[in-house]
Amino acid sequence: MSNVLFASSNENKYKEAKAILSKFKINLDFLKSHLEEIQADTLEEIALHKITQAFSQCSKPVIVEDDGLFIDSLNGFPGPYSAFAFKTIGNKGILQLLKAKRKAKFQSVIAYCEKNNDVMLFKATVDGKISRKLAGIKWGYDPIFIPDGQNKTYAQLRDKNLVSHRYLSLRKFAMWHLHRRESSGQ
Repeated sequence: MSNVLFASSNENKYKEAKAILSKFKINLDFLKSHLEEIQADTLEEIALHKITQAFSQCSKPVIVEDDGLFIDSLNGFPGPYSAFAFKTIGNKGILQLLKAKRKAKFQSVIAYCEKNNDVMLFKATVDGKISRKLAGIKWGYDPIFIPDGQNKTYAQLRDKNLVSHRYLSLRKFAMWHLHRRESSGQ
């Protein structure tokens, strides 16, 4: 089993990532850290900034995850500013901003580093829509995001970890990581 650190201050993200990666025989340990959340126009920029900080703290194989909710009718807002928007206006504020057009997507970027200045990025997107009201009780935007092909929010789904943006980006990382380990005979 491979060991990788997950650097974040968000224990909910860590628990989801640990459950997902355990299916790929990757053991994830929590590196509780308050990484600087820069304001940038892309999730990739934010993830690259965070992974550099995380690796400097531990000098071990580490991943960080940054994600964003992009709402079409709001020109992609909150996007890379999702954490700030959630802290300031929350799900209720997002619902109040929307009229009829509710199309949205959730994106996740995983950044991985095991050597200084050697970073790999893994990105995934789930298309969907914003619900008309809060539905279910979980964290973040889970109570308002309905992925395409579903009629329930992330918060209402029995196993969000099989369809989420985070799952898809972590699966890309896991497949790459496992292939690399096999190729090197580990």
